[in-house]
Amino acid sequence: MTGVLVLAGTPIGDVGDAPPRLLTELAEADVVAAEDTRRLRRLTQALGVAPTGRVVSYFEGNEVARTPELVEALRGGARVLLVTDAGMPSVSDPGYRLVDAAVAAGIRVTAVPGPSAVLTALALSGLPVDRFTFEGFLPRKAGDRARQLATIAAEPRTMVFFEAPHRIAETLAAMAEAFGGDRPGAVCRELTKTYEEVRRGPLAELAAWAADGVKGEITVVVAGAPPAAPEAVGPAELARRVAVREEAGERRKEAIAAVAAELGLPKREVFDAVVAAKNAG
Repeated sequence: MTGVLVLAGTPIGDVGDAPPRLLTELAEADVVAAEDTRRLRRLTQALGVAPTGRVVSYFEGNEVARTPELVEALRGGARVLLVTDAGMPSVSDPGYRLVDAAVAAGIRVTAVPGPSAVLTALALSGLPVDRFTFEGFLPRKAGDRARQLATIAAEPRTMVFFEAPHRIAETLAAMAEAFGGDRPGAVCRELTKTYEEVRRGPLAELAAWAADGVKGEITVVVAGAPPAAPEAVGPAELARRVAVREEAGERRKEAIAAVAAELGLPKREVFDAVVAAKNAG
């Protein structure tokens, strides 16, 4: 029988947030693959649990080489637990390569849900959370960062980013330039820790605040782009657009609905324009 790969979320700050299943998996896994074995040791000591299986490192520098080794252990029936320094593996942390390889090998992959800086920051931001995107870390170079921000400036969904404290001021300034200084945002730092802080406001204000220096683990949440204002179109143009669609084979009712949807207008307004054009000859 093949083994199972378990992805486990670890606390992003307060060790008391560790799910009970994490303790069980740490104690019973045949292999524990950790992003940083020293941090894992501190975590297990705080939790009062001692891994009985083999502990190996699994981080950005060795995941390409170590993935085949872990897959081989899984093929042999091992229960492999993957943990990163904080939050869920694969979310801006090592894990994707191992999951991809395990799936390709027909090995079962499951998870122990746990704390997430992305979801925690979203919930605390005060911004819409019905639809959102996770953008991870932006490029470090100013030009690359500006180009990437330009590609998502019109994104309508709330956006979540990770950023390092020594780059947060220039990143917020770049966001204010790309998205507009009045775009709402929130800087969430040290989530669930003693000095947790959530700073909300327009991006320009957040950039000015961060200029004095910000410390800690940081997650940035930015509101999506507001919907574009409806195109200003007069009654004659509305009637013309409906006529073009009718000539192309659409029924008048469908053409009116399509033009209304295209311009974000009530169907009644487009209908009235068509009637007025007809009455005018």
